[in-house]
Amino acid sequence: MRTVAVIGAGASGMMAAISAASSGASVTLLEHKDRAGKKILSTGNGRCNFTNIQQEPICYHSENPLFPWGIVGKFNARDAISFFLQLGVYSKNRNGYIYPNSDQASAVLDALRMELRRLNVNLCTGVHCREILPGKKGFRIRTDKETYRADRVILCAGSKAAPSSGSDGSGYDLAKTLGHRIIPVLPALVQLRCDGSFFKQIAGVRANGTVSVFADGECLARDTGEIQLTNYGISGIPVFQVSRYASRALYEKKEVEAVLDFMPDFTDEQMLVFLKARAAARPDKTGEEFLIGLFHKKLSDLWIRLSGIRRDSRAGALSDTELVSLCSQIKNFRVTVTGTNSFDQAQVCCGGIDTSEVNPETLESLYIPGLYFAGEILDVDGMCGGYNLQWAWASGRIAGECAAVEK
Repeated sequence: MRTVAVIGAGASGMMAAISAASSGASVTLLEHKDRAGKKILSTGNGRCNFTNIQQEPICYHSENPLFPWGIVGKFNARDAISFFLQLGVYSKNRNGYIYPNSDQASAVLDALRMELRRLNVNLCTGVHCREILPGKKGFRIRTDKETYRADRVILCAGSKAAPSSGSDGSGYDLAKTLGHRIIPVLPALVQLRCDGSFFKQIAGVRANGTVSVFADGECLARDTGEIQLTNYGISGIPVFQVSRYASRALYEKKEVEAVLDFMPDFTDEQMLVFLKARAAARPDKTGEEFLIGLFHKKLSDLWIRLSGIRRDSRAGALSDTELVSLCSQIKNFRVTVTGTNSFDQAQVCCGGIDTSEVNPETLESLYIPGLYFAGEILDVDGMCGGYNLQWAWASGRIAGECAAVEK
C-alpha cells in the first residue's frame, strides 16, 4: 500500500488526505496547529460559502492564468456539492453562492473530520514540519517531534493570510529548499489604506458604488457592490475583489489610485443633468440640504465642502462650475492608495509557488518526483464568493488522487 504524507490540515490538506485515502493509500496528515481546519470556521462570515455555481476562468488569478481553470475543470462546483452531500452536508443556493443548509461553517469542518476518521487517516496535530528530504525510497519528513516516512508528499501548508488560523508561510520555505521559485506573496482580498484626513469624517458609511484601481494611470480592475468607508481607507466586497491588483502594483512601486463611483448606474452626463434638475425642482434648498435623501449625510457634507459649495448656498443659485465639481466628486472620487492591511486581515494571498514548475494535470512537482502541491501555497487566488475554497477542494482532490496512484 502506498503511503502518503499530507502537510497542512486546512481545506486543501483535508481534501487531499481524504482523496488519497479513498484511492487506497495509507495517509498521515500533519498539522502544526492544535486542530485541523481552523480557517474554515471563519469563511463566509462563519457560514462557509464553500463554492459558487457561477464559474469562469476569470474567477481565478495566477501568473500562469490557464493553470487554475484546468484543475477546477477536473473537480468543479457541482462535484464539490455532490462530495459534501455524500458527507452529509446538504447545501443551499443563494444567487449562486453555495452554503451548508445549516448556515454553519462548523458543519463543513465536522463532516471533513468525520470522513478523515472513517478512512483511518492518521491526523497528527501540533506537529511542525522542518524539512522534506526526498530519497531513492521515498521521503523523510523531519518535524520538531519525530521523522515521518512516506512514498509521496503533498504540501498543503497554506499561505500567509490569517496567520492566527495556522497560515504562517512556512510552506514557502519548504518549497524553496526543494528548488521551487516563489512568486512574491502579498495580501489579497484585503482592505486598502488610502491617503486623506477626511476618512475619519466618513468612517462607518456604507454605500453602493464601483471601485476602479489604477496603477500609473492604467485601469487594472473594477468591481461594483457595497463599499465600506473606514478611518484608514476603503473596504467591502468590491474593494476585496480589486485589492490583489493594488497589492501587486504597490509592490512594484507604482502610483496606485482608487476611483470611487457612487452612482454607477448614471453616466457623468446623466448625473450632471440629474443634479441640475434636482436644483431646479427645489431651488430654496441649501447646499447642506441639497443631497439629503440621495446619499449618506456624511458623504454629502464632504462632497459639498470639496466642491467649494457654501453650506448656506441656495440650490437654485449653484453655478455650472459648482455642479460639475459636485458631479465629479460623486462619480469620480479619487483617492491615493498607500497600502493594504496586513496579512492578519487578508482572506487570501496572491503569489506563491510558481505554477510553471508544477504539472498542470497532476499537481506534481516538475523537479521532485512524488512531491505534490495543493491549495493556497500555489500561485492561485480566487475572487470572493467561494472560489478560494473551490480551488482548495479541486486542487486537494487532484493532488490526493494522483499521489495515491501507483506509477
